[in-house]
Amino acid sequence: MAGWALCMALVLTALAGAVGESRYEKFLRQHVDHPRTPVLAAHRYCETMLARRRVTAPGRPCKPSNTFVHSPAEELVAACTQTPDAGGVHSTPTPMGLTACRLRGGDTRPPCTYRARQLQHHVRVTCLDGLPVHLAGTYAPTQ
Repeated sequence: MAGWALCMALVLTALAGAVGESRYEKFLRQHVDHPRTPVLAAHRYCETMLARRRVTAPGRPCKPSNTFVHSPAEELVAACTQTPDAGGVHSTPTPMGLTACRLRGGDTRPPCTYRARQLQHHVRVTCLDGLPVHLAGTYAPTQ
């Protein structure tokens, strides 16, 4: 009986944690993969990571695009100290390695298949209380 109670307590704690996820924690879950997770089939990186990170899920439409940044979270937090543009968006001072995932085809119903591109881009974020909470885009470094 004690084992069952402990198991239920752990399940309830896990569920409460998912519901109580902060915007910064959601940002990390959806966009930061440092170091880059190796997957058995490199061309399946996006599908694997989007499913593992609960960005896509059975019964929900496929997300049209998602970007994973392969730099430490601290570097994205540091971007929040940069002077924002007129729209309040902060940019990283240096380019970062990332994987840009784009949905293949026009159908947003699962199964979701994505095209992955490896890039070195600056990352644009919106911040709340000094923490990144939204990935607002990326841009290539000027030559």
